[in-house]
Amino acid sequence: MPKKSTAAPASYAAAVEELEQLIDALESGQLPLEDLLAQYRRGNELLQYCRQRLQAVEEQVRVLDEGAARAGEAP
Repeated sequence: MPKKSTAAPASYAAAVEELEQLIDALESGQLPLEDLLAQYRRGNELLQYCRQRLQAVEEQVRVLDEGAARAGEAP
């Protein structure tokens, strides 16, 4: 498996795709031992990125919901 970049993914979808590839490689049992730790670390980086993006979207939805609720309130 080629070395993956440690750069942030281009998007959430790209991060998920890379994670799926890492999981497939890890589950195959074909990675050399020295590559396992590097791939595991990259997986953790991608998970952290995905969690941060999800939290940001959840916050945006919460703000929008609060704004919609306020807009529906009587003055």
